[in-house]
Amino acid sequence: MTVRALMVLGTASDAGKSLTVAALCRILRQDGFDVAPFKAQNMALNSFATREGHEIGRAQAMQAEAAKVAPHVDMNPILLKPTSDVGSQVILNGTVLGNYSGIDYYQQRQLLLDTVSAAYQRLAARHEIIILEGAGSPVEMNLKDRDVVNMKMAEIADAACLLDGHRSRRCVRVARRHLRSA
Repeated sequence: MTVRALMVLGTASDAGKSLTVAALCRILRQDGFDVAPFKAQNMALNSFATREGHEIGRAQAMQAEAAKVAPHVDMNPILLKPTSDVGSQVILNGTVLGNYSGIDYYQQRQLLLDTVSAAYQRLAARHEIIILEGAGSPVEMNLKDRDVVNMKMAEIADAACLLDGHRSRRCVRVARRHLRSA
């Protein structure tokens, strides 16, 4: 079975991506599809503990609930918990990897790409549709060469992309139409 993937990108942080992903997950579940959310990397101070005791972003737990599936670490393989203006605690596959500055974190790019790719592949093997969520904006040129969550992840997932700019119901309608016709 080939998984269908749709990535919801935003014009900025707080553009409504998380809620749009949750809405799509619920709508598609109600339409009879086996759907799951995925966000390669999330930054949040608070987390959700899965049944297995792994930490993921609270937004991905809420999206999993909307999809009526159990929250799983594969839905959010990288969680960053800010510890300062220039550093974060890095949680990889639900367990603490360590505290990293931004520079040190991005030096781990190959490990990060391998981690998100493997988590996505495991999730895609278990579900019919994956709704991916980007982070911030996909056009932050200063991050393009280090990207593991936006366009690089869309490429890995071979995902169609939808740009959500202002919490629009239209984004949900367009995405629903696309996934039904695919």
